[in-house]
Amino acid sequence: MKIFQYGCGKMSVYTMRYAIENGYEIVGAVDVNPDVIGKDIGEIMGTDNIGIMVSDAKDAEKLLTELKPDCAIVTTMSLLSDLEEPLMTCARCGINAITTCEEAFYPMNSNPNLTKRIDKLAKENNCTITGSGYQDAFWGNLITTLVGASHNITKIKGSSSYNVEDYGIALAKAHGAGLTKEEFEDKIASGDEISEEERNKIIESGEYAPSYMWNVNGWLCDKLGLTVISQTQKCVPQFNSYDIDSSTLGMTVKAGIVTGMSAVVTTETKEGITLETECIGKVYNKEEFDRNEWTVYGEPDTTLVIEKPATVELTCATIVNRIPDVINSEPGFVPTSRMGELKYSK
Repeated sequence: MKIFQYGCGKMSVYTMRYAIENGYEIVGAVDVNPDVIGKDIGEIMGTDNIGIMVSDAKDAEKLLTELKPDCAIVTTMSLLSDLEEPLMTCARCGINAITTCEEAFYPMNSNPNLTKRIDKLAKENNCTITGSGYQDAFWGNLITTLVGASHNITKIKGSSSYNVEDYGIALAKAHGAGLTKEEFEDKIASGDEISEEERNKIIESGEYAPSYMWNVNGWLCDKLGLTVISQTQKCVPQFNSYDIDSSTLGMTVKAGIVTGMSAVVTTETKEGITLETECIGKVYNKEEFDRNEWTVYGEPDTTLVIEKPATVELTCATIVNRIPDVINSEPGFVPTSRMGELKYSK
């Protein structure tokens, strides 16, 4: 099976190695960073040279047309609008694609018009586009499995934290890391202080910037067959009491400067089940670590806690394990909520 790597930053170190170790062949790779273009992908992975050089992303369509990979792995940005060009390029070339883009996990509820355009083009060219990653397992399938062991449910509550240092500059900035409190309120939190009607207009315009749990709640409702009545989010800045050096931001985040944010998304459903989910992404201090905690309230109450998950590696392994599902799926933009359970693919 032939794989094309679109984006050769931090996540690609694992997605490419995992793909190769799963028996796949990396046939091409592209990036926009001049410091990466021209490098052998083996150098990026920290292995011996493979003989595949990173090309300029502007040549992606030409390469996809020539190489005809079975699937492209897109590891670049966090918002669907930032991935319009790579995903539309894959769809136009008839190439299946799976991305770590968090919004792409379920973009129907945050950027429906762009999702529809990608879906239409993918159907026309008989390929599948989807989003996956850590949330597919730990905020998605794991939770729907717990729900399947419940007699009745009133509420699903989840919280997950992760270090933005592990994912690159785009994700760190999306969480407000490095901003002053005033800048955070103006650029990020102000988007929460609007009416539902105003939010819907922004969503329709394609300019909405959802927190990651916004799309997760949509995915969970889709998977569980729940009907969304309303959904809101609240973004709260995070701070630290002492200075923290950030290699990703290229700065020292001083005490009193935003290290990241907590975003709480509340979804009410017609079936009477409330989803209250929180993601906490920030530059960690020396005492902090990744944590994932979910509780299903009802009969019985059930709580799941996972401490110190290897979030980056789990994200990348999930992407690679989903590739057979993407290839075997119906054409279009298909969320993994409609692809069956996540499986070990070796």
